[in-house]
Amino acid sequence: MARGSDTSGRQLVPGAHQALDNMKYEIAAELGIPVYQGSEDYWGNIPSRDCGAVGGHMVRRLIQIAQEAMVNGQLPR
Repeated sequence: MARGSDTSGRQLVPGAHQALDNMKYEIAAELGIPVYQGSEDYWGNIPSRDCGAVGGHMVRRLIQIAQEAMVNGQLPR
């Protein structure tokens, strides 16, 4: 099943895949992890600890975005 899709395989939020990829590479750059967008998601030479750090930072940032939206009256559906 593709990321950002439900069990039927359809994408839940159009454009979310690209936005999440952009965020992933932005965070990797901030952490000094040597991966570059366009590398077709091959991270086989990156230690799992670093990959996990990127994922953890993504989750924190997504939670922050959701909390800010809720405070601004934009409740999730």
